[in-house]
Amino acid sequence: MAPSHPPSSPDCPFCAIAAATSLSPIPYPLPPSSSSSSPPSTSLFPSPPPTAHTILSTPLLLAFLDHAPIARGHVLLVVRAHREKLGDVRVEEGEAVGRWLGVLSRAVVRSVSEEMRGKEGGDGGDGEDGEGEWDDGDVGDWNIVQNNGARAAQVVPHVHFHIIPRVGGDVPEVKARSWTVFGKGQREELDPDDAEVLVRRMRRAVEREVERVRRREGGEGVRRLVLGERLGRGSKL
Repeated sequence: MAPSHPPSSPDCPFCAIAAATSLSPIPYPLPPSSSSSSPPSTSLFPSPPPTAHTILSTPLLLAFLDHAPIARGHVLLVVRAHREKLGDVRVEEGEAVGRWLGVLSRAVVRSVSEEMRGKEGGDGGDGEDGEGEWDDGDVGDWNIVQNNGARAAQVVPHVHFHIIPRVGGDVPEVKARSWTVFGKGQREELDPDDAEVLVRRMRRAVEREVERVRRREGGEGVRRLVLGERLGRGSKL
C-alpha cells in the first residue's frame, strides 16, 4: 500500500508537483479480481491537470512533460515519494516503475510518431484522439535515461526517468551515436498551448496501450499493471 502522505522535501519541485496532483476515476473499467465482484477504485489521470502537464498519475508514480524538452514528447516518470537516488527507492515503488515504464514509453513515442506521420500526410497532425490503426508493432525509437547524483548530471535530486522519443531523421553514423546515447540534445522551452494538445494525445495513447496489455495478457494483466496485484500474493514463499 502506498502511504497516504509519502515523504517529501519542501525545496523539491517534483514533490510540489506530486502534492498538487490529485487522482481521478480511472477512465475505463477494471476486470474484477477473483476475490471481489467489483473492481476497487483507482486512477491514472489527475483532475484537474496541474501546470506540470501530467500524463499519468498513480498512488506511487507521476509522469509529466519535461519543461525544457530535449526532443518533442520528452516525458519524466517520477516516484511520488521524495527519493534522491535509485538506491533509495522502495521495492513497491520499483515494482511500479517496472510495470509502467514500458507501457508509458510506447504511449509517449507512439503519440509523437503518429503526430509526425499525420503532418507528413498533410493533415497537420492535429488529431488528438489517436484513433488510427494501432497495432502491436514497433512504435519508434527512444532513450530511457536515469541519473543519480550531481556528478552523473542529475539536476533535480528526486528519482526520475527521462523518456526521450527519437522519432524522424536518419539513424546517426556510429561515430555520432554518442549524441543520442545519454539523452543529449538541444533543450527548448515547452510551449503551454502545444503541451496541452500533446498531453491529451499521450493520455489517450496510455489508454490504448493499457488495452494492448488487456489483449495480450487478459484482465489479470491489466490488474497487475494498474493495481500492482500479483497472482499468489497470499501464498507462502
